[in-house]
Amino acid sequence: MGSRLRRTRTLTAGTAAAVLAMGLASCASTGENTGDNDAAGEASTSAVVAQEDDNRPFREARATNVSRAVSENFPAEPTVVSDPDYSGVEASRMFFDQSDTAVVSGAGIAQELRAASIGVVSHAPVLHAPGHNDEDILAEIDRLGATTILIVGDALPGLEDSGDLTVIRDRGTDESLAQLTALQFEPKTVDDISGVSRATAELDPADYTLLVPAWETVPETSGDDELPAFPAQSARDGEMAPIVLASPESGISSVATARAYGAPVRFMDYPDPRLNTEHMEMVAGLSDKPLLALGDQFGTGEQLAAKIERGETVTEELPGGGGLVFPGRRMIAFYGHPSGPALGAMGEQPPAEAAQRALDKAAEYQAFEDQPVIPAFEIIATVASEFPGPDGNYVNEFDPADLVPYIDAITEAGGYVVLDIQPGRSTFLELAKIYEDLLKRPNVGLALDPEWRIGADELPMARVGSVEAAEVNEVADWLANLVREEELPQKAFVLHQFQLQMLRDREQINTDHIELAFVLHADGHGTPGQKYDTWNVLRQDLDPGFFMAWKNFYDEDFPTFSPQQTYEEVDPRPWFVSYQ
Repeated sequence: MGSRLRRTRTLTAGTAAAVLAMGLASCASTGENTGDNDAAGEASTSAVVAQEDDNRPFREARATNVSRAVSENFPAEPTVVSDPDYSGVEASRMFFDQSDTAVVSGAGIAQELRAASIGVVSHAPVLHAPGHNDEDILAEIDRLGATTILIVGDALPGLEDSGDLTVIRDRGTDESLAQLTALQFEPKTVDDISGVSRATAELDPADYTLLVPAWETVPETSGDDELPAFPAQSARDGEMAPIVLASPESGISSVATARAYGAPVRFMDYPDPRLNTEHMEMVAGLSDKPLLALGDQFGTGEQLAAKIERGETVTEELPGGGGLVFPGRRMIAFYGHPSGPALGAMGEQPPAEAAQRALDKAAEYQAFEDQPVIPAFEIIATVASEFPGPDGNYVNEFDPADLVPYIDAITEAGGYVVLDIQPGRSTFLELAKIYEDLLKRPNVGLALDPEWRIGADELPMARVGSVEAAEVNEVADWLANLVREEELPQKAFVLHQFQLQMLRDREQINTDHIELAFVLHADGHGTPGQKYDTWNVLRQDLDPGFFMAWKNFYDEDFPTFSPQQTYEEVDPRPWFVSYQ
């Protein structure tokens, strides 16, 4: 939908190849709403008959909705129904082999919601034609074999009655809606754009609900003649539907078409079931069962199945609950090393006091955020050195045991740890493996600092270092495999950057690992203007698979940002904020 800003972040998109099989008995047993929605379809038909009279359109013979035979046509495993332009065409193709009727909306949320409200009650597929995709919509109408089209708003301006096709244009008024359907709809206001898909998912054919956005109205048009009837189709004839997932990014038309078909729609606040226990329970046991997810934000069908499996195998959740690093929480971290204050704020005090300081700082941020804000440490595990050392790699590798007191302290405080690697002439993977046992903890992630990555003939601090995407991918592969093998929740995988040359081929970094939360840490310092410039440059052309992180410096920022500035003036709001 052109005017609708739905995606703040998406997973790597791709239409699922894998997907959706029968096991319908198992599918139905996971939630009562499968049966409830079938019953709702029957109740809808009875209620329509009760409201008929001799002069009303629903008194006319209802067309038969020729639905898919689920056992033969629906995929057998989780699959993603792509909807890149929010047209609802793919959902229509998935749910309807043929339909005598269809509802089409024009541009605007109000028109889409009105069309969805009518389509669900009428058991008709719902399509969205804001103007740029008319050919696709007309092709889908032709495929459906539809003979009656109800147009809400300004869609398909050139479509007129022809031959067996009847085109009805809603006038956008209560009176026209009553003429079209012979039903009394109850308006329901949707207060925020983020809630439109959820409200659509809650539509019930048995309840004549008209969704109305608080910020927009359907344009009214004039007309003297009485509107023709828009016939209601029969509900599905006893067939069971697959379970359907939707999220705030799901298209209104796709969600409405699923509900018009009679499929139960389970709504997720975020398109990954590992977000929290509620989401994981919503899809428990469905990694190899019929399950349709509406929208590319769910990833591919294969990825969705893997996320469901990961949620089922994780034995310990992250601080604050769930199996995803982000969203679900934000983090406020102190950066440093146990050796003392020279390397950052964390080492300025012993472990327990440092954890309490992080807790106090997180509480300052919590006042400006609805999600939990938890404390964290970013602990420098290896420090680049001006001396070659016994192995000649110009880096000091600290004993993992030296880090444990700080890890235990922040864990006790309900927090998270990121181990920071400064590599010198060594490789990131070689050094990361030293801390494998610590990384097996569910609340310990990994950070790579390319500033300190130097060549075989270079010395630290002679220049700002850099790393190639191939080396980053090598570490990501290893860390993701560790998460899988140890059945751990998702891990933070942080990449530090304040110059473009630090990650010169950043676009080649593979962010497809569902086991990792990829975080780009923009750790520039200076005046607010300098920091914003760094932040904005680093965000240009950034893979949407990354979450953004921000660093506040006590001694090198002029001035240091307050919690309120950091959360209300930095856009987008950073998921991870560290202090040095």
